[in-house]
Amino acid sequence: MEALYNTTECSGENGSNVSANCSGAFNKFIQPVWQITLWAVAYFGIVLVSVVGNVVVIWIILAHRRMRTVTNYFLVNLAFAEAAMSAFNTVVNFTYAVHNEWYFGLVYCRFHNFFPIAAIFASIYSMTAIALDRYMAIIHPLKQRLSSTQTRLVIGVIWLLALLLAFPQYLYSSTAVLPGRMVCFIDWPEYDTVDFKKIYYVCVTVLIYFLPLCIMGWAYMTVAVTLWASEIPGDSSEHYAEQLIAKRKVVKMMIVVVCTFAVCWLPYHVYFLLHQFFPELFEERYIQQVYLAVMWLAMSSTMYNPVIYNCLNSRFRAGFQQVFCCCAPTVTKEELLELKSPRYLQTQVSIYPASRTETVVPAAATEAPPAESHVYPHVEVAMNSSASDKLP
Repeated sequence: MEALYNTTECSGENGSNVSANCSGAFNKFIQPVWQITLWAVAYFGIVLVSVVGNVVVIWIILAHRRMRTVTNYFLVNLAFAEAAMSAFNTVVNFTYAVHNEWYFGLVYCRFHNFFPIAAIFASIYSMTAIALDRYMAIIHPLKQRLSSTQTRLVIGVIWLLALLLAFPQYLYSSTAVLPGRMVCFIDWPEYDTVDFKKIYYVCVTVLIYFLPLCIMGWAYMTVAVTLWASEIPGDSSEHYAEQLIAKRKVVKMMIVVVCTFAVCWLPYHVYFLLHQFFPELFEERYIQQVYLAVMWLAMSSTMYNPVIYNCLNSRFRAGFQQVFCCCAPTVTKEELLELKSPRYLQTQVSIYPASRTETVVPAAATEAPPAESHVYPHVEVAMNSSASDKLP
C-alpha cells in the first residue's frame, strides 16, 4: 500500500492462517470521485515532473564531457534511484491506497515492497557520499580524492547494501485473496522472544534516515563553519573572493537538497513508527487521507532535485533550457554549458589556454571560475578539479 512498509501486514507460521490474520486489515474506503480525481492529479504530477526532470539531469551529466566528474556521478545515481522509484511505485502506491485492492500479482507485490527501500537507501547515501566528498575537498584539500574506479566501487557498494537491507521485504511479501478483494502483504515470521517486524522497521528508519542525516549534518556544518569563517586551508590567491563565493554556492545547493529530503520523509517515518507501536491509532476512517497526504509528501521528494539544480546551478539551467526551450537554436551544447562570464572566459584563455578543453566542470559548480586546483589556484574548480575526478 506504500513505498516502504505495507500497512496490510500479516503474520503466520509458514504462511498458515493468512486470511484469518489479515481479516483485521483496513477495509476498502469509498471516496467521492472528485476527491480521487484531485489525489490522482497530485500523484501523476509527481511522476511526470520526477521522471522527466531526473532523466534530463542524467542526460546533462552523461552527454557533456565537462559534467562527468566524481560528484556528478553520485548525482546520476541519485537521479536514477529517484526516477525509478517514482516511475515504478508512485502510481501503484496511489492505486492500492485508494482501493486497498491489489491488482498487480505476486511478482510485482514483491518488487513493490522491495525496490523502494533499496532506491531510498541509494538516494540518501549518494547524498552522504557527496557531503563527505565536499568535506574532504574543503577541509582536507591536500588529501587524495576518489578516483573514477573508486567512485564506481562506492556506488556499487551502496546498491549492494541497499538490496541486502530491502531483501526481507522481498522474502516475506505475499498475496492473499480475502472476501471480495486481493491484498499484497508482508507475512512476517513470529518469534516468542523478539518482534522481528518492529526491529526491522526501526533499523530501516535509522539506516535510511536518521544515521545518514546525522553524517551529512556534521559534514555540512563543519564545511559551512570553515567557508563562512573565510578560512579555506592552503588557498590565498588573488581570486580568493570568487572562489569562496563559488564554494559557498555549492554547499548551499547541497544543503537545500538534503533539507528537502529530510522534510519530505520525516512525516512518513514518524507515521510508520507510530503504526508499529500504536496500531490502535490507525483504525479510524480519516487515516486514509492522512496516509495519502504523508505518502504524497514523501514521494514528492523525487521531483524537487531537478528544480533545485535548475534554480541554483547555471550549467544545469543551461542544460534544461537546451531541452525545453527553442529560444537559442544556434547555440551548441558546449556553449550552453560554458560559464557566460566574460571575466571567466578571459581568465581561461589568457592563463590556461592550452588545456581549456580538458577542464572538467563539476555538476554543482555555479557562476564562478574553477576552484580547488592546487597547481593553478587562480583557476580552481568549484566542486572537483583533481585528476582523479576525470572519468572516462
